[in-house]
Amino acid sequence: MSLPARVRVTRPPLPLAPALKAAAARLCPDAPVNTLTAAALAIAGGSVIGAHLRWDGGEHASVETGWRGRGIEEALAAALA
Repeated sequence: MSLPARVRVTRPPLPLAPALKAAAARLCPDAPVNTLTAAALAIAGGSVIGAHLRWDGGEHASVETGWRGRGIEEALAAALA
């Protein structure tokens, strides 16, 4: 799987740093970002453009509209597999 050149997927340590927590909450507003058990974030040009978050009892993934369909969703899921 090949991502766009300037996109990278990372698994940051938990709890998320404040800026990453804010970005995750923006992308997945219903996720309990204070009680995550795992997180994978897609970053492009210094901005978080995608998130796959997991917590006890659920998970949610979201990618900004302009970045969808470029393999980012799959890369985020694979990072948490």
